[in-house]
Amino acid sequence: MANFLKKIDAKKTGIFAAGVLFGTAGIKILSSKDAKKVYTSCTAAVLRAKDCVMKTATTVQENAEDIYAEAQQINEERAAKAAEASYEDEADDGAEESADESAAE
Repeated sequence: MANFLKKIDAKKTGIFAAGVLFGTAGIKILSSKDAKKVYTSCTAAVLRAKDCVMKTATTVQENAEDIYAEAQQINEERAAKAAEASYEDEADDGAEESADESAAE
């Protein structure tokens, strides 16, 4: 029995006991009513922040959809103008060719 007591390191045993004591006290503190109030307040703040972020994200998404729709409309208008211009060019080329053929005869 004496050999067993000699093998126990008092410093390590004291550190272990202090850790157990602080761990037990920490659990008591973390599960107290005041701590629960803090947790509840923090959770409520996080939920409010989430709502704010979601509203902002929705606004940005709606704006992006509007911009995309307007960009598509601009491109369609440009394509229509380009098609009109190409038809006019073809009509002008056809009229010039007819005039050239008439002059050649």
